[in-house]
Amino acid sequence: MTYVTHLECSGCQRRFPSEQLWNLCPECSRPLLVRYNLTRIRQDINKEMLRHRPMNMWRYREVLPLKDDQHLLTLGEGGTPLHHARQLGALLGAPNLYLKDEGLNPTNSFKARGLAMAVSRAKELGAKTLSIPSAGNAAGAMSAYAALSGLSAFVYMPADVPHPFIAECRALGATVTLVEGLITDCGKIAARRCQEEGHFDVSTLKEPYRLEGKKTMGYELAEQMGWQLPDVIIYPTGGGTGLIGMWKAFQEMEALGWIPEGHRPRMVSVQSEGCAPIVKAFHEGKEHAEVWDNAHTIADGLRVPGAVGDFLMLGVLRESGGTAIAVSDTEMLKACQLLGSTQGIFASPEGGATLAAYQKLLQKNWIDKEEKVVLFITGSGHKYAHLWQESLK
Repeated sequence: MTYVTHLECSGCQRRFPSEQLWNLCPECSRPLLVRYNLTRIRQDINKEMLRHRPMNMWRYREVLPLKDDQHLLTLGEGGTPLHHARQLGALLGAPNLYLKDEGLNPTNSFKARGLAMAVSRAKELGAKTLSIPSAGNAAGAMSAYAALSGLSAFVYMPADVPHPFIAECRALGATVTLVEGLITDCGKIAARRCQEEGHFDVSTLKEPYRLEGKKTMGYELAEQMGWQLPDVIIYPTGGGTGLIGMWKAFQEMEALGWIPEGHRPRMVSVQSEGCAPIVKAFHEGKEHAEVWDNAHTIADGLRVPGAVGDFLMLGVLRESGGTAIAVSDTEMLKACQLLGSTQGIFASPEGGATLAAYQKLLQKNWIDKEEKVVLFITGSGHKYAHLWQESLK
C-alpha cells in the first residue's frame, strides 16, 4: 500500500504520475519530488505506533514510496545511534552537543538509506540495470542493493578515489569504470551510457527516490530527540540530498502533527575549502551555484563541483535561517582525531568537517554554546585509513 499521490517538479511544479520510472523533469530538467496524502496518513497512523516497529528506516513506511513490500530491499539500514557527546562537549564547553553516527549503516555510510529506497523502487517499477556516477560511498551502496535485488550495476568513479571504494563495488558484483576527472566527468559518461544502453540512472537527485530514503534521517532524529528538533543541524554537503531530504521530512512531520510547527533547526552546509560552490553562492546571495574550478579535497564526498539540486540546498539554508561554511582538509583531519579520541567514533573526513565547522561557528558566536546542536557523521573513516597512514610518515 502506498500513500503517494504524485511526483512534483521542484522547478516548474508540474505533476507526474508516480507509477513509472522518471529521472529529471522532462519540461525543465529539475529534480522531481514525491508527494503524499499527508491528511490520510495523519488519520491512519500516529507517532506512538512506531514504538512497536523494528528500529530501521522502514519503520516510517507510510511516508516512503514503495507500493508493495515484496520489493523492499534491506540490509539493516537506518536505526543509527544518536550520541550525546558529553566528553567532547565538556572539552568545548558545549553541554548540548550530539553526534548522529551514520557510519554504522550497511556499506558504512548514510548513502545506504537513499540507495536502499532508490533500488527498491527502481526494481518495483521495472528497471533491469542501474547506473551511478559516484565519488565512493554511493557507488558502494548502490552495488550492494543492486546485488540484493538481482539487478546489474554499472558504476563510474574518478580514478583517484581511495582503493577501498573501488574494491567494494567490484566485490559486490558491479561493473566499475574508472574515469580520469571528477564526479561531473563521471556523470557525463554515465549519462551517455544510459542513453545508449538503457540503464536507469540513480544519480543524486536525478531520480525521485534516493531523497526519500535520506529523509528518514530527519524522522529518526526527531523520534530519538522525543519529537523536539535541535536548534542547529550541521551537515556535510556534496550533492546535498541529505540536507534537502531532512528539510522535506520536517515539512511532512509538521503536517502530520508529529513535531511543533515553527520549531525547525537552523541548517548548516559544510563544504571543503577546495570545493565550496554552495558556500560561495550562499554568501553571494545567488540562487544557483557556479561550477567550482579545480575541485580538490581529501573528502571525496565533498568533491562535487556542481550539483543539480544547488537551488534546493540554498533554499533550505535561507528558509531555515542557516548558513554555509567551508573548512580545510587539515581542519577535517584534526576534527576526526578529536572525535575519535573523545567519543570513540572513527569518522570519515566529511564527518570530521561538521565538527570543524561547529568549532568555527562557536568562535564566530553564530552558535551559542548552550544550543542543542547535532553533527551528522555521514560515514566511517575505515575507507579513508590511508589518510592516517600518510599522516604517520
